[in-house]
Amino acid sequence: MTVLHQSTLKQNSLLPPAVAFKNSKMFEEAKDAYLQEAEAHTNNKTLFHAAKALEAAGMMLKDMQRLPEAIQYIERASMMYVENGTPDTAALALDRAGKLIESQDLAKAVDLYQKAASVFENEDRLRQAVQMVGKSSRLLVRQHKLDEAAASIQKEKNMYKEIENYPTCFKKTIAQVLVHLHRNDFVAADKCVRESYSLPGFSGSEDCIALEQLLQGYDEQDQDQVSRVCNSPLFKYMDNDYAKLSISLRVPGGGKKKLLAAAAETGEAGAAATDADEDEYAGGLC
Repeated sequence: MTVLHQSTLKQNSLLPPAVAFKNSKMFEEAKDAYLQEAEAHTNNKTLFHAAKALEAAGMMLKDMQRLPEAIQYIERASMMYVENGTPDTAALALDRAGKLIESQDLAKAVDLYQKAASVFENEDRLRQAVQMVGKSSRLLVRQHKLDEAAASIQKEKNMYKEIENYPTCFKKTIAQVLVHLHRNDFVAADKCVRESYSLPGFSGSEDCIALEQLLQGYDEQDQDQVSRVCNSPLFKYMDNDYAKLSISLRVPGGGKKKLLAAAAETGEAGAAATDADEDEYAGGLC
């Protein structure tokens, strides 16, 4: 141990060992001290304090850039919080763990947010649960796991409907439609919109009108109309992961159906003009 560490520890001699090590930036020693503390509290059946110590050990591992190990300890702590009868603390710990691991492992972050949502849901805390589900949905979109994302967004929508937050239901319908169209499933996208007509205030709303125009453009392979809707503020200022879906949406066939229709109309007009010319000169030039 260096002289500097010895001096620092002497100054912190009145602090608990784990805290003293932490203050001295001796994270490995602090982690071990927190684990010893957690074991002692577990033996004494003081589970809340044991969980707190486990979570603190996880944070020491985070400071050592050992995130997967850190997450394991925080998950153990969350289970102990539930066992202790403090599920809200468990869910918040899982949420923190999800934020920590997002930059390294999106799939693990989704798993943690989903677990946090389940804990909140079991406690009938739907407003908190739906926020966790929303984080999961966005990360699933970011991973291009669109089938799972579609199911997750539907769960969000059901929860918002249950707590009667209908305007947010409208926004989730937009997200659903974008995901389904990127899955090349027009039928599912159309079904989402039709089901949303039962939501109070949806019919005639700007969300409804925009979605109707989007589906019409997509169905008619009119890329101009689709791009116009997708570049509107309603779509551009969604959460970033959905905004990216909006900007990158392309109609099937590269818009050929509209071009063919326009060509057909031009052809019919040309044929009519030819017929008119023939009728005009049918009796001869004199």
